[in-house]
Amino acid sequence: MNPNTAVCLLGPTATGKTELAIALCERFPFEIISVDSALVYRGMDIGTAKPDAATLAHTPHRLIDIRDPEESYSAGDFVRDAREAIDEIRGAGKIPLLVGGTMLYFRALTEGLADLPAATSEVREAIEREAEAHGWPALHEQLAGIDPAAAARIAPRDRQRIQRALEVYRTSGRTITALQEETGALPDATRFIQVALNPADRSLLHARIERRLEHMLAAGFVDEVRALMARPNLERDSPAMRAVGYRQYWSHLAGDYDAGEAFRRALYATRQLAKRQVTWLRKLDDIIVVDPLEVAGVDAISDLIAKNTD
Repeated sequence: MNPNTAVCLLGPTATGKTELAIALCERFPFEIISVDSALVYRGMDIGTAKPDAATLAHTPHRLIDIRDPEESYSAGDFVRDAREAIDEIRGAGKIPLLVGGTMLYFRALTEGLADLPAATSEVREAIEREAEAHGWPALHEQLAGIDPAAAARIAPRDRQRIQRALEVYRTSGRTITALQEETGALPDATRFIQVALNPADRSLLHARIERRLEHMLAAGFVDEVRALMARPNLERDSPAMRAVGYRQYWSHLAGDYDAGEAFRRALYATRQLAKRQVTWLRKLDDIIVVDPLEVAGVDAISDLIAKNTD
């Protein structure tokens, strides 16, 4: 595998990303970097489906338990920490495996964080017409003549990122690389191979989400929320408490509604999260899509990774 490569395993909640990632670590020289805005918090274990201590001892995960719930953690913080972890993993002779469902973090790492100009509909439609006539690889060649640095980190068929780079140039007259350099928000130079776990049968995914919530409650999730409420500087509107399930059960324990209503609200919020994650995945190009609920286990996904990392 190219030493400048990293593998991303993205997908909606409850699709088995953690289990699959651990299995992949048995087959490839991977080390896991968590890409999850809730797993960064200490004391939020049950409601986040955080791997247990035995699992983490056997298969370490970077960027888990690095903040107290009272603290904030931004996409910029993630990019800084992820880049440091990527360098350390490579220095140890391994390959980074970024795993999670916080799509904003993935985008910040792969595309940068600069406040880029918005394109007009006319510019966007013109680029799309050119792509229909000549193909995205041709537009990638065009981008290489304008912004070689961007073209070097964008795959020739990555429609979304090619289009965005050309939009920025045609709108502002400046390259996306120049704008990102000014703000210190350049994307990571790594070649990312992205594998998306996207279940075709939404009813199966919804059933998995419901079962997982039931298991969390049986494991003591309400007591976990109660312990968080007892922390003197943590509030219902704290960033950590925006994680699905936590806010709903905080409100239940505060007397706003009963346990049945808390379950319904937490279930709905988790399903809505999964829907947003799936919508995000559909917008990505140059990505390997796998149905984790149908594909025959880790073998098929291992083969796909191997074919795309030669």
